[in-house]
Amino acid sequence: MKVSVIIPSFNRVALLSRALNSVLTQSDAPDEVIVIDDGSTDRSRLLVERDYPQVRYVRQVHTGVSAARNHGIRLARNNWVAFLDSDDEWHADKLALQCEALKQQPDYRVCHTDEIWIRNGRRVNPMHKHSKQGGWIFQQCLPLCAMSPSSILIHKEVFAAVGYFDEALPACEDYDLWLRITAKYPVLYLSEKLLNKYGGHADQLSKQHWGMDRFRVIALEKIINSGGLDPENERAALDMLNRKIEILLNGAKKHNNREILNCYPMKQSHYRRRLELFMNTES
Repeated sequence: MKVSVIIPSFNRVALLSRALNSVLTQSDAPDEVIVIDDGSTDRSRLLVERDYPQVRYVRQVHTGVSAARNHGIRLARNNWVAFLDSDDEWHADKLALQCEALKQQPDYRVCHTDEIWIRNGRRVNPMHKHSKQGGWIFQQCLPLCAMSPSSILIHKEVFAAVGYFDEALPACEDYDLWLRITAKYPVLYLSEKLLNKYGGHADQLSKQHWGMDRFRVIALEKIINSGGLDPENERAALDMLNRKIEILLNGAKKHNNREILNCYPMKQSHYRRRLELFMNTES
């Protein structure tokens, strides 16, 4: 089973070696490793070309992590692709265990794993709401991002079926894609903690954008209006969308955020009515 590993990176020269070393020392080595440099202004190119000649280095104009991942997917020569964020780190058997699991259950086209969280240099325990699952997990993906990009191993046919990362979303692009995927595909889950997911540094997207639920609302609207959900999942998505809008409005009232207060009440009314009509139709 040949795998292409895609590592998007932007000004992460201080962290990139850790990520690359964790890929290149896998017990089951990937067939291809691609670093998509999203317009870095640091010494990332020098690092990769000098210390990692076996890695394919591709530079693009700075257009964001979604564009970088999508570029990597299109360049990858293998049908199976894995992602690793440049600030994260795989454990040595990560790919081997995933490939073996997929060989034993060949009907799956998506596999993810559990992870270890490290924040500001210290290991922390995720809350229960962050627990991982497998199978048909669309409804588990509605509240928050339920799979980490750095844990994913996925077949390219999935992107052909549901589309790529949404390059118009500045954040929550993974949440958006997981909704589209899990509405159509079951996912295989390995409960082993097979990567270190690092957080707390200033350049994380979650620290650069206020009101992350704004982007989840966009993703939920997209999946609801796509017409591709079965009735049970559509009702659940409408319910979650109404909850997310309520959270945004409560925060906007507290902070007098006119941008939210001017446009979201209309959304709230529209989707409340849709949920009510949907539930009345069901009954």
